[in-house]
Amino acid sequence: MSIVNYQLVLKKFWGYDSFRGIQQEIIESIGSGHDTLGLMPTGGGKSITFQVPTMAMEGICIVITPLIALMQDQVRSLRRRHIKATAVHTGMTHAEVLTALENCILGNYKFLYISPERIGSQLFQTKLRHMRVCFITVDEAHCISQWGYDFRPSYLQIAEIRRIVPNAPVLALTASATPDVVEDIQQQLQFRNGQVYRMSFERRNLIYVVRHTHDKMKEMSHILRSMSGSAIVYTRNRQQTQELAEFLISEGISATNYHAGLPQVNKNERQAAWQSDRFRVMVATNAFGMGIDKPDVRLVLHYEMPDSPEAYFQEAGRAGRDGELAYAVLLHDDKDRRKLLNRVGETYPEPDYVRKVYEDMCCYFEMAMGDGTNVTREFSLQKFCYQYRHFPVQAHSALLLLDKAGFIRYTEDEEVTSRIMFSLGRDELYRLRERPAEQEQIIHALMRKYSGLFSEFIYIDEYLLAKESGLDYNRVYISLKELHHAGIVNYIPRKRTNYITFTIRRVEKDEVILPPQVYSDRRTQYERRIMTMIQYVTDTDLCHSRFLLSYFGENNTRPCGRCEICLGHSPQEKPEEAIRASVLRQLQNGPLAPQDIDYTGFDEQQFAEIVRSMCNQEEIILNQNQQLTLPPKQ
Repeated sequence: MSIVNYQLVLKKFWGYDSFRGIQQEIIESIGSGHDTLGLMPTGGGKSITFQVPTMAMEGICIVITPLIALMQDQVRSLRRRHIKATAVHTGMTHAEVLTALENCILGNYKFLYISPERIGSQLFQTKLRHMRVCFITVDEAHCISQWGYDFRPSYLQIAEIRRIVPNAPVLALTASATPDVVEDIQQQLQFRNGQVYRMSFERRNLIYVVRHTHDKMKEMSHILRSMSGSAIVYTRNRQQTQELAEFLISEGISATNYHAGLPQVNKNERQAAWQSDRFRVMVATNAFGMGIDKPDVRLVLHYEMPDSPEAYFQEAGRAGRDGELAYAVLLHDDKDRRKLLNRVGETYPEPDYVRKVYEDMCCYFEMAMGDGTNVTREFSLQKFCYQYRHFPVQAHSALLLLDKAGFIRYTEDEEVTSRIMFSLGRDELYRLRERPAEQEQIIHALMRKYSGLFSEFIYIDEYLLAKESGLDYNRVYISLKELHHAGIVNYIPRKRTNYITFTIRRVEKDEVILPPQVYSDRRTQYERRIMTMIQYVTDTDLCHSRFLLSYFGENNTRPCGRCEICLGHSPQEKPEEAIRASVLRQLQNGPLAPQDIDYTGFDEQQFAEIVRSMCNQEEIILNQNQQLTLPPKQ
């Protein structure tokens, strides 16, 4: 396929005249049948590299990604361009999955987005054999590497589907991979005649700032007041997302919060409100951000230190995707080093403790020795920890280790679709009189959209019912609850829950072995990443951008010239001179209160001392309104 044809596809469906960066090289490589690895920074246009060649080729592209929100966003985006796409993920019914896969066999779709957990299912692998696959795309490819910061065992099953469709090349894409991970990705995906294309991870428009402070809340508020535009504040704790959002609101800064434990309807509403600028700041855990297409984020602020340079680089990279100036600010205090080091023991608890959790879990499920293979049970971490006196963080980590070691499959926060069945017979239902109008609308909508409601539980979609009945989502939910309490229907609302599947029979505690690639090797890697993050915030010599780029194997980069390290080491300008110049430049636009002076990129204490010195020397004046201003011209 010539590049001219690819450009015609690009213009027809996406409206662009030309490719950018390494998009063209990747497209030509995968289009020629080569296994291909693309290393592209966040915002580098990864989706174009697999969507364009698919539209120029015969067959369907299988896109493997762990992000359900990204799947749904990309499917919607493709459909808006009149491109047929579908997705298969956890939370769908068997019938919905079957319908989607059958349509892929019939050639009704060009793209099938699928979660890595689903690719190992017998149903998918059986149907895959009958699909005409042009190539396989592996998004977030670093997840397949045991040396990567976000290793997911389910990714290892991709090698199995390569055997099912041996003639389909693989395109692997990632925005964060060290040189060791790059090699491991190719090995794990069984690359044949592979090609690797690298795009520099350097972001010239993004200024990295590290700020030491004794009051993170005050510092966060000051930075947000000193800047304009949309912002993301990242923190590790779900409860803290709400607390920080409430604090910002009390400071007059519009904010909302987001974390994995929120109901999907709340996530959707808050994400949409932030993307449409109804809220300026999104305070979130790392559950937020993947696949979020908002190019005008001016600030990403980390309230807590991430535990790896990969996570920090990817999250910080969500700022300034429009190419305009943006900031990535990392706050730290005197307690952060200790808290970060404590995460090693929390994330990799001692093997004996992991064995204890395994034994308690088997007792929790009353699983007999030798039983349990492929048995799945709902699991409440809170109830389990209360019953067996475990701390949730360590117990959660132990379960993840048991998952990686192959003893169980631990599925977190899976959303189960709502179900409903009529409690009354059809004749009894027709004899009902004087029901509220909204309940009547819901009953009629149910009977129009679903069959079998009188004989078995049927999965339903409240959003679909809202559209069918003309009511909003909340009114549909309330009416269904009222019908349930009235004994007319049996309604089981959607919920989020955890599941544990025993992948092998229950074994004796002493038989629970954690191999080095699951425990000791990965714990060592984790410790190294944490020490790298500590070095990042304490290094006063190396430009922040160069520090991060060298971690990813780019060693011939130039200083950014704009972070506080570069400003402090500028041969033309000493830090004191740079601060004076910044203050004078800001006051040229008019008086400012001292707390409104922007000191981004400088040490807070040094900045305050220089401002006081400038006042003492009458370089600037604190007027009667307690505002700083330039002295009158003589």
